[in-house]
Amino acid sequence: MTHTTTEQPARRASGAVVPVLAFAGIVVAVMQTLLVPVIKDLPQLLGTAPSNATWVLTSTLLSGAVATPIMGRLGDLYGKRRMLILSLAVMVVGALISALTSQLLTMIAGRTLQGFAMGAIPLGIGLMRDMLPREKLGSAMALMSSSIGVGGGLALPLAALVAQHADWHALFYGAAGLGALSILLTLLVVPESPMRAEGSFDLLGALGLSAGLVLFLLPITKGSDWGWTSGTTLGLFGASAVVLVLWGVLELRMKAPLVDLRTTARPAVLFTNLASIMVGVSFYVVSLVLPQLLQLPKATGYGLGQSMVVAGLLVAPLGLTMMFTAPVYARLSAKYGPKVTLILGLLIIAIGYGAGLGLMSAPWQSLVIAVLLGAGIGLAYSSLPALIVGAVPASETGAANGLNTLMRSIGTSVSSAVIGMVLANTANNVGGVEIPTMHGFRVSFLIATGAVALGLLMALFLPKPNRAPQLLASSEEDDAVVELAEEVLRGFRGRVLGADGSPVARAKVTLIDRRGRQAGAAVSDEDGSYVLAVPAEGAYVLAARAAGHGPLASSATHTGEAAVDLDLSLPGETVTA
Repeated sequence: MTHTTTEQPARRASGAVVPVLAFAGIVVAVMQTLLVPVIKDLPQLLGTAPSNATWVLTSTLLSGAVATPIMGRLGDLYGKRRMLILSLAVMVVGALISALTSQLLTMIAGRTLQGFAMGAIPLGIGLMRDMLPREKLGSAMALMSSSIGVGGGLALPLAALVAQHADWHALFYGAAGLGALSILLTLLVVPESPMRAEGSFDLLGALGLSAGLVLFLLPITKGSDWGWTSGTTLGLFGASAVVLVLWGVLELRMKAPLVDLRTTARPAVLFTNLASIMVGVSFYVVSLVLPQLLQLPKATGYGLGQSMVVAGLLVAPLGLTMMFTAPVYARLSAKYGPKVTLILGLLIIAIGYGAGLGLMSAPWQSLVIAVLLGAGIGLAYSSLPALIVGAVPASETGAANGLNTLMRSIGTSVSSAVIGMVLANTANNVGGVEIPTMHGFRVSFLIATGAVALGLLMALFLPKPNRAPQLLASSEEDDAVVELAEEVLRGFRGRVLGADGSPVARAKVTLIDRRGRQAGAAVSDEDGSYVLAVPAEGAYVLAARAAGHGPLASSATHTGEAAVDLDLSLPGETVTA
């Protein structure tokens, strides 16, 4: 898969791009926790059985999981800003549908549309990579990645306040208003990225992935209701395995797949995605446990007896701390790298849950747990897109970050199912009402600690990053020389790959300008990587050749503002008789 640009370069990004994109991420994340304060009342509000009412939450989860990799790929192909606006518009329509109904099926339809907005987060990360200078990219992507937790954390107290003092439909009107504001700000502030991936949209791959994800996530979210050993649950798990295997075979044979599985199998991408699942598990545990503990009556002997709004306010620092962690992450990552920052974040999460086992007897202790976990999860979430972006070409940024966001969603889904089962199995029945126990809360925290330990193991397997060369000025007089040298370093970079996706060493890559003259040449390293500086912006042809492989000529345009990632896939050698 190769990279190209549109003919017209994007407008220079203003300083407001990052907060506008982060606001969009927070808005779509709100959809995931919008109804948490009224979960227990949903059966009565919708006039249906509790098992049916859970579909109002499940539908959003499923559509969000399906949307993230698909919208990421569509953004790579047709424009990330365009797909971001489309995601937000679908969310606004879904919110208005839900605001105008109390019928179960219509509500589920509206909530399904709201879930599609989750694709906005990988799209925002992709836009940042395409537009921002390197020195600003780290903190920007950290803030965008953390917006999932920030939106979820801030939504709890605000939604609780609205639900306690107004009709619950006002939650959806508020969400629609935030979505409309986000669309307006995006139109006014965010330019379209000129980066495009070549190829067409893999519709069959999108359908296969969607079917596989739904078949997998559905029994996870409904397993407690259906029974984990029931024929329906086991049958859906088996069907998902078959569909996903067939989908993987199909993707490996496609020239322009929805998800490049060869890239996904690279250690840097694979272990980052596995760690992302564990971070998702750890994030959702605190969101499930602390609000319940805070709101249980003191008569239970361990409940903290707080109102819905106060409980939300005590948990809100989880999201706020994640937001304020972004600039801290940028400094740590610049000095030590995102791998070290991810490990540090996971260690802080482990400390938070370990301390939480003994800090459940007072409201202020919940605040301490929320701050600790917010700092750890913020560092971990902030590290993930940097690790992904550093391991994939620019033409796959949207799809790769979409897949990474999907991994986090799978983690939260698994967390919801497992913790829900633990709390249900350890609950006390009081007057026909199931009351969670302190034992169940502590077991939940232990499960989160175990997930963090697995995530830490995955992080330790991450390869050492290849650091880009840095130029340092010894005095102010050298600044102009350094700036000029950095401009020359901005060119094409990437890997030379064989027909089977394996790296090709010692391949000769020649840069040819629009007049047919050689503008540069390089030989690929042992891992297939190459770097070519460009003398000026414009259209170029990169010709690559290696022993045992056919030649390749790939056209690309350089805007002169940043390095362009371009992987070169050599065809197999053709031998004539």
